[in-house]
Amino acid sequence: MSLPRCTLLWARLPAGRQAGHRATVCCALRTHIGPFAGALGRVPAVASASSSASGGSKAPNTSLFVPLTVKPQGPSADGDVGAELTRPLDKNEVKKILDKFYKRKEIQKLGADYGLDARLFHQAFISFRNYIMQSHSLDVDVHIVLNDICFSAAHVDDLFPFFLRHAKQIFPVLECKDDLRKISDLRIPPNWYPEARAIRRKIIFHSGPTNSGKTYHAIQKYLSAKSGVYCGPLKLLAHEIFEKTNTAGVPCDLVTGEERVTVEPDGKQAAHVACTVEMCSVTTPYEVAVIDEIQMIKDPARGWAWTRALLGLCAGEVHLCGESAAIDLVTELMYTTGEEVEVRNYDRLTPISILDHALESLDNLRSGDCIVCFSKNDIYSVSRQIEIRGLESAVIYGSLPPGTKLAQAKKFNDPNDPCKILVATDAIGMGLNLSIRRIIFYSLIKPSINEKGEKEIEPITTSQALQIAGRAGRFGSKFKEGEVTTMNREDLNLLKEILTRPVEPIRAAGLHPTAEQIEMFAYHLPDTTLSNLIFARQYSRNEPLTFAWLRRYIKWPLLPPKNIKDLMDLEAVHDVLDLYLWLSYRFMDMFPDASLIRDLQKELDGIIQDGVHNITRLIKISETHKLLHLESLPAGSQSHLSGTLKSQARRMRGTKTSGSKAAELHSSEAGEKSLASRLVQQGLLTPDMLKQLEKEWLTQRTEQSKERTGSGSYSKGTRRKKKEPDLD
Repeated sequence: MSLPRCTLLWARLPAGRQAGHRATVCCALRTHIGPFAGALGRVPAVASASSSASGGSKAPNTSLFVPLTVKPQGPSADGDVGAELTRPLDKNEVKKILDKFYKRKEIQKLGADYGLDARLFHQAFISFRNYIMQSHSLDVDVHIVLNDICFSAAHVDDLFPFFLRHAKQIFPVLECKDDLRKISDLRIPPNWYPEARAIRRKIIFHSGPTNSGKTYHAIQKYLSAKSGVYCGPLKLLAHEIFEKTNTAGVPCDLVTGEERVTVEPDGKQAAHVACTVEMCSVTTPYEVAVIDEIQMIKDPARGWAWTRALLGLCAGEVHLCGESAAIDLVTELMYTTGEEVEVRNYDRLTPISILDHALESLDNLRSGDCIVCFSKNDIYSVSRQIEIRGLESAVIYGSLPPGTKLAQAKKFNDPNDPCKILVATDAIGMGLNLSIRRIIFYSLIKPSINEKGEKEIEPITTSQALQIAGRAGRFGSKFKEGEVTTMNREDLNLLKEILTRPVEPIRAAGLHPTAEQIEMFAYHLPDTTLSNLIFARQYSRNEPLTFAWLRRYIKWPLLPPKNIKDLMDLEAVHDVLDLYLWLSYRFMDMFPDASLIRDLQKELDGIIQDGVHNITRLIKISETHKLLHLESLPAGSQSHLSGTLKSQARRMRGTKTSGSKAAELHSSEAGEKSLASRLVQQGLLTPDMLKQLEKEWLTQRTEQSKERTGSGSYSKGTRRKKKEPDLD
């Protein structure tokens, strides 16, 4: 979790290098819309600036300027002096003059010179016209000029000084437009970090694929330094380095958005710190800094944090770890700071091969396999089918709490645990050490959100595929070689093409204004709300959000999940507690019970872990729940659900099994078995549920039989009693 942010893409343009003077690197900034932490909305850029050959910059984003209200003048105690000196104005004539004034291109251009773009000019004119037309009396100078224009004794353009005076009344910010233009000029981000510019830093880029040892070498320098900071993309990685550093006998603190841990008994800050990249300090001096996964500098939502760390960390040595695709961009950025980049290349430590055959059936799974899915529904479906085959699987996906992910990883890695299969999303690409023999892509299509906030369905990129595939055959695990394939035969050629395709160089870095810049905007726009400054909404009654209040809000104590929906609800509650902890470090008075909430979150983590451990049972119950409610659904819904179940049954029949109870389901005798026994064997019904269904069915049949018998006892000539509505 990070600060509410306004993300811009810092795109590189060719830099002209001329002898005899310092080279100029032209950067273009284009607005990008990124998510607001806590899913409270999307945050557009506060301001953007574009460079040109002349070095000019664009005016501030005028959507931030909220017009003030200027009321028309009422009757004056001194009377209408202007009318006494000239004559009363004909409002119809005045309206024609004002409309002519508005349409003059010369006036619009003149307004732009004073900071009135088309939007502001229109708003200012509407206000000016209303003021003129609705006032009982006008200032003498305005009245006289309007009267002269009516008699052709003056030009319509003579109204501009009065129009501009009115515009500055409703937009006071026009008085400080030059200051705002300077604030919103984001062309030279290196200058935002004077502490880093004051020292001569050594930049070392450790380049290589997954499992090449690049991060290991950077961490060794970090451990041997007198002071250091590790900046990672995930809380899991920050925790891992925090534990490794302290285990190595080097005192190290932990800083994430939701957690602060100091190891010194007196609470003093340790010389080393492991943190998530958003939380790194750009004012604290270090001997060595490590920025992990530097290629994430291109990420539309979080890339700004890597740019900030790269440009702002005050360290004698800055070690970058990541893909080679980021080398050119980093080199160009460091050229703007006058710092050179030393590149150290690494090769993969263990071989990995793309198989010539797809898995095709889950019956072909073997120990150490990891099936990678890109949706929770696929996770649930695959886990369920694996369980039907008598196998155990661990489950890891992005929305699980870190503790649950680690518990599932430990379960999968434990050689004494019967769990030998992992079902996961691309969340395994970073932050977890897993003993995987073979990566199996269940699909190559991944949903994503584009820059406009629209959902897109596209094949995974080469970078994503390499990151995931590289988890197989990890150095130090029991599998010395890695393998990668697909679930479906038709996807295999596409996977080979993706993995052999060169990774495109990164051409843009994330950027957002500093807190100081936002504060300066607030200073110059005192009447502008925070929501207008950064488009974020915050509701507060100015009452502390206490532990007792939150317990009531989330309805604690929470019960273990009974189905998949319950599990997802618990994950959402965990996110709420994360948000509370994040806010508690920034607004301590309003969120005072961080320690109690952290204990509560640990307890919730345990409940979620138990739920994930029993995930296949939850899936069974969820599917059975749908069956039990089938009769209460409308006819159309029944046919849809029936079709879904038939489709699922066809998929299962198409998969041949052996060596497990599921073999009976797919044998030639399966057709002779009853539907009930087949549903029990598939795990969609339990014997107890079957008995309950039978009991309810018999009760319903008995009631219907009685009803028919009662209705048949009436004679033809007898008027039949009005029948009650059919509850069925």
